[in-house]
Amino acid sequence: MKKPSSPNLHQSNQRRNKIGHKSGSASNTNVTNKHNHEHNHSTMTYFKSVFKSFFTLITKTTSEAVANDSSRNKVRGVTSSTDVSSDSSKSSSKWKSSQSSTPTSTSRSQLGMGNFSFEELYKATGKFSPDNKIGEGAFGIVYKGRLYDGSLVAVKCARKDVQKKHLAEFKNEINTLSKIEHLNLVRWYGYLEHGDDKIIVIEYVNNGTLREHLDGVRGNGLEISERLDIAIDVAHAITYLHMYTDHPIIHRDIKASNILITDSLRAKVADFGFARLAPEDPNATHISTQVKGTAGYLDPDYMRTRQLSEKSDVYSFGVLLVEIMTGRHPVEPKKPLNERVTIKWAMQLLKQGEAVIAMDPRLRRSSASNKAVQKVLKLAFQCLAPVRRLRPSMKNCQEVLWEIRKEFRDRVSSRPPAIGSHHSSDFPQTDSRKNRRKTFGVAGDKRPQFVSA
Repeated sequence: MKKPSSPNLHQSNQRRNKIGHKSGSASNTNVTNKHNHEHNHSTMTYFKSVFKSFFTLITKTTSEAVANDSSRNKVRGVTSSTDVSSDSSKSSSKWKSSQSSTPTSTSRSQLGMGNFSFEELYKATGKFSPDNKIGEGAFGIVYKGRLYDGSLVAVKCARKDVQKKHLAEFKNEINTLSKIEHLNLVRWYGYLEHGDDKIIVIEYVNNGTLREHLDGVRGNGLEISERLDIAIDVAHAITYLHMYTDHPIIHRDIKASNILITDSLRAKVADFGFARLAPEDPNATHISTQVKGTAGYLDPDYMRTRQLSEKSDVYSFGVLLVEIMTGRHPVEPKKPLNERVTIKWAMQLLKQGEAVIAMDPRLRRSSASNKAVQKVLKLAFQCLAPVRRLRPSMKNCQEVLWEIRKEFRDRVSSRPPAIGSHHSSDFPQTDSRKNRRKTFGVAGDKRPQFVSA
């Protein structure tokens, strides 16, 4: 008896035949089987092709949807690489920036640690409102801004009318700020281009400038200990630029209005628009370049020879020390003729042994403060040497200032606090003639007269 065929095998044959022929029964010839096999292979290839196209379309659509959703929810914009090299003596800065191809207001080019969109900075500054203006310089206006997360930043916008003239300096500031980080230097957060607008985002320091504190516009007056702290902070910052960066940097614009003061009355050096890299050759003593800086702070040797070195910053620091101790501006056009150039006036008094006369009248007089002012002016005298090779290094300046501060603190801690009458400007003014009998025991107009210095 023949064994009947397996039902599974029969069903398999039926499935195969149905795939090969939709309209009729299966043929048993070899030619028909071959045709069925070729037709079956063609059909499977077609289905695979259709499935692949469908899968690609779905993937592309999903990716675009995710990208669009991401760009809508992104607080800060898309970064693009920017390469800014140091300026040469002819300002040959390499400036590469890529901008988004989107023709909308989101078109931008950015550089730095933070990626800021124009819309974010526009809102952060209250549409660049004059109420948020905190400063203005040769290159543009600085605004206070509050970001979405509540953090405060300073937004420095280049003026459109000076961009062509000072664009090299503006780019140079970006390049310098991106390379440095120090407690006593203003921190850089990023850079943004939006059309013709060029914007730097930096650390916000909310207590004004040193010049404003010396003028009495900010704060309650700086005591001698606070002024010594500030002088040391600035010395630290410049020493870092000269010695501890990958390539030494010369600031070229050290002045009181470029020193920002924190709430704790510590200093941060700002404004690197004139900064230059020092010579790469360790044996080089200077670089030849255009004279840039601020009148009253400029190194006369640099102005005469156009040879810039780290000692040019030392000279400016000497002017700053005199400014801190006297409270005066470098040039005082309303003062008597012999007092109009503050450093000449102060150095003359120092030579005469009367440094206390040059002391800011708002400072409290005491033997400790008088001695500190005298020593700081002596250091300033060394920094102001007409020939750069005679000036100390910034590292030496900070070491001398440390010693002055230490000695001042030791003197203060070993003596009773100074009485209020040692304030020369805050002390109430009285008529000495009316009080002379009580104070000096002097009677009548024919007695000796007492004239204050």
